[in-house]
Amino acid sequence: MIAVTGATGNVGRALVERLTAAGRPVRALTRDPQRADLPEGAEAAPLHHDDPTAPFKGVTKLFLYAQAADVLDAARTAGVRHVVFLSSGIIQDGADETHPIHVMHATVERQLRDSGLEWTFLRPNAFSTNALQWAPQTRAGNTIRSVYADGLSAPIHEDDIAAVAERTLLDDGHTGAVHRLTGPQATTNAEQVDAIGRALGRDLRFVEIPPQEAGPELFPQVPPAVVQALLETFAATVGVPPEITTTVADITGTPARPFATWAADHADDFKAA
Repeated sequence: MIAVTGATGNVGRALVERLTAAGRPVRALTRDPQRADLPEGAEAAPLHHDDPTAPFKGVTKLFLYAQAADVLDAARTAGVRHVVFLSSGIIQDGADETHPIHVMHATVERQLRDSGLEWTFLRPNAFSTNALQWAPQTRAGNTIRSVYADGLSAPIHEDDIAAVAERTLLDDGHTGAVHRLTGPQATTNAEQVDAIGRALGRDLRFVEIPPQEAGPELFPQVPPAVVQALLETFAATVGVPPEITTTVADITGTPARPFATWAADHADDFKAA
């Protein structure tokens, strides 16, 4: 059996959908199984339990989300052998090792290397789902106020990450591998807003604001202590071509999807209720 932590998140849910569609036994670990609304065939279970090993009984492979790193000892004790960890592309040669996102993911990578478990690291760069930060504004009107209109990235569709995770869990040859994941092409923040507008059939306008005016409305899921470091990371992307890999195609046989495809897939998320 395969266990998936973060099963109600963007990547975790996409992975659960893929594994259940393939007829694989899946235990989807989440805080509130009763409200998880997961695909038929997935066994929803609480991640945290009086017996820490309970969620991993009968599990041999685990998809690990960074915030669930405290489960490693219990997983190993219960018999898990291989962990695919959703890490971050921020971990690379020359990176700022004091950056809070680097610290969080590098810590779990080190724990896994030292754990005695087999491991595979997935290191995606920008997620296409980061664009959901603009959804409250698209629901209210056609003007998007945000930072760094010319910031460049190669955002990746969450289902492309899930597709790679699926193959690394099911196929041989990925133990000890580090897979860097990106979308297929560079796009600016302003171009992403244009793509969302086309998906909605609307003319959206990007208005660049100074980074000091970027408040929690732009980064609602980001701890305040991390926002400044994140803004500095975004500033460094202006006019700088992003890393682009072919890893999705190399592993899955299907090229990574461009941002415009993601925008079309998520158009409803940007519409007012």
